[in-house]
Amino acid sequence: MFSFCLFAQEKVTISGYVKNGDDGTALPGATIYSVALERGVVANNEGYYELELEAGNHKLRYSYVGFASISKNIKAQKSKVVNVQLLSSQHNLSGVVIQSERLGQNIREPVMSVTRLDAKVIQQIPALMGEVDVIKAIQMLPGIQSTSEGSSGFSVRGGSPDQNLILLDDAAIYNASHMMGFFSVFNNDAVRDIKIYKGDIPAMYGGRLSSLLQVNTKEGSMEKWSATGGIGTISSRLTLETPIIKDKMSLIVSGRRTYADVFLLLSSDEFLRESKLHFYDLNGKWAWAIDKKNKITVSAYMGEDVYAMKYAAMSFGNRCVSARYTHLFSDKFFSDFSLHYSRYRYSMGTPEGEASGMDWNSEIVDYSGRLGFTWYASESNTINFGVSSSWVNILPSEILGKGEESIISDFIVPRSYGLESAAFVWSKQEIGNRLTAKYGLRFSLFQNVGPGTVYNYDSDFNAIDSTIYSSGDFYNAFDNFEPRVGLNYVLNDKSSLKASYMRTVQYMQLAQKSTSGSPLDVWFMVGKNVLPQKADQFALGLARNFEDNSFESSIEVYYKTIQNAIDFRDHAQLLVNKKLDGEIRTGKAESYGVEFMLKKVTGDLTGWISYTYSRSMKKISAINDGDFYPAPYDKPNDLAVILNYNLSKRLSLSANWVYSTGSPVTFPTGRAEYAGTIVRIYSDRNSYRMPNYHRLDFALSWKSKPSKKRWNYTWVFSVYNLYNRHNAWRINFEQDEDNPEVTYAEMTYLFGIIPSITFNFNF
Repeated sequence: MFSFCLFAQEKVTISGYVKNGDDGTALPGATIYSVALERGVVANNEGYYELELEAGNHKLRYSYVGFASISKNIKAQKSKVVNVQLLSSQHNLSGVVIQSERLGQNIREPVMSVTRLDAKVIQQIPALMGEVDVIKAIQMLPGIQSTSEGSSGFSVRGGSPDQNLILLDDAAIYNASHMMGFFSVFNNDAVRDIKIYKGDIPAMYGGRLSSLLQVNTKEGSMEKWSATGGIGTISSRLTLETPIIKDKMSLIVSGRRTYADVFLLLSSDEFLRESKLHFYDLNGKWAWAIDKKNKITVSAYMGEDVYAMKYAAMSFGNRCVSARYTHLFSDKFFSDFSLHYSRYRYSMGTPEGEASGMDWNSEIVDYSGRLGFTWYASESNTINFGVSSSWVNILPSEILGKGEESIISDFIVPRSYGLESAAFVWSKQEIGNRLTAKYGLRFSLFQNVGPGTVYNYDSDFNAIDSTIYSSGDFYNAFDNFEPRVGLNYVLNDKSSLKASYMRTVQYMQLAQKSTSGSPLDVWFMVGKNVLPQKADQFALGLARNFEDNSFESSIEVYYKTIQNAIDFRDHAQLLVNKKLDGEIRTGKAESYGVEFMLKKVTGDLTGWISYTYSRSMKKISAINDGDFYPAPYDKPNDLAVILNYNLSKRLSLSANWVYSTGSPVTFPTGRAEYAGTIVRIYSDRNSYRMPNYHRLDFALSWKSKPSKKRWNYTWVFSVYNLYNRHNAWRINFEQDEDNPEVTYAEMTYLFGIIPSITFNFNF
């Protein structure tokens, strides 16, 4: 008994927060490392860390990419709190660094198929019209592909865009696009960092099959006020942050707006002068550090696209709010409680007083919450557990005639309601000096909730009758266990083997037939006629560093199968359809591939090269005669090269080159005459391909001299599609008017060479 007590007294806990010394904000993912013991921990999303050591003197090194590391000599005879502030390092910020981790941390972390990007990294990548974009940045990572030219949709390991869970401060985003997908809803000035999981998704998250994209916004400075902004070719931005109560409370507000409609006012055409074409974003975040153990943050986002002409108008956009309360019970146990609201809505309309006068509306609304706990059970074991729930209601479409002159009849596809709940637990455990395991289990439950009408179909998918449920009725419940496990075995200081397995289940799907993206997509829930999709993914990888961790390389292979995979029958009617589930066909799908990445993370020349070989196939008995066919996002070869070179402290060059196999498409292969009408005969599903895609972008950044008055600025000159490649966006087949016997193919491309200039500033 005496020996046990003595041993217990010799263990102490060093804990605290790692913050940005410039503005007092948290540094999530900061590394705390014991130099003598050659081990350490990583701070959580709030910058909090906990490290258990033997009582005595220790030298700890605190580091975060983009900030100068510091070392502290700590005399710890008992547990103590050590809060640290790191100052930004201009030298470290000059290069393209992918992960906010200590050099070599990728070898020991038990995560794979995961990448973290800092906002400053994203800012250096050449962008379309100079508009820096989170989504465009992740599309250049291995295993992640753009769905089409300029689109904000992305496919992860062959999955469809709706299989990606996109969270903005933990609030779900159901459409992340602006301007038909050419830009995303994320204003980079408001973004702190992003994290993309292609696999090994933490058990606290679910509801999607392929990936998790976490976008975290900045907290305002608690030390001093500042402003950041930019004036670009297509939009301007401004971000203001200020302490409300120094070291206690802060506020940040960020806005962005395009001004294409301003240029329309200069047109000599009256029709164009009266038209509107713009989008805007507004972000805000309020943070209150009540004391050392309690903190509250509230963040909000509002954005909208507006297209209006004399005879028609259209708008679509997102609204979301997140509130989070964190409480530290002790240096080993804390809680995180959050509530979220998200709404995506689109509407179209024609003027009142016309025969075609009408309003067309659709929306999806999501109320959700999560209560989670983190327990540092021991020096080698961290446990997370909790519960979550989400209440969703969907209005697929509502068409209402407008005015007495309208001949449009009202047509409403009724709302649907669903409740998705989950309980989760996962643990990160070190087993000896070489093996680290991360394992967990998620239990999910989905229930359809009335009012609702469920149609019954015969073998030919013709509706024969229906079942009506009253308001508040719970029906068609689905429950699933979703295990997750990840292993990391350190071979030596420079290399490690990694493996992971996860099961994911998806209860909500997107009715989408075009890969180019559209704001008119319709979400729908599982039910009697549509079962949840279930995916099992296995992955194996090798991480290897070179040249004192200046170069990081990785290779991963994966295999994924999907049960109840969804597709739509030929010529399916997806919009304004009360019997949408009758258009759906289900079967199985599989995807597999190998991903390679080489990164240079130090020096004047930095960047990465990524290559992916992958296949994604579907087999559905009612489609393609029951044979396997390529999924819409099957692109076997995908290559990206991203480079950044610092010519001096003020001048840098950036370039990226991308190449990918063309997307699968279904083309007409013949024609027949029926009742005097020419009818096209189409190929098997997705048996042809679009032309291969490739493009080179370039950017030159010139920074001002450092100013003692805090005023700094940067000029960015960029060129999108430098060698003017005409990449096919769409191929249509048209019949020659002069010779009906002749049909020709017509290619549409979106962008040739596009130069742009952006002026960024901060003070």
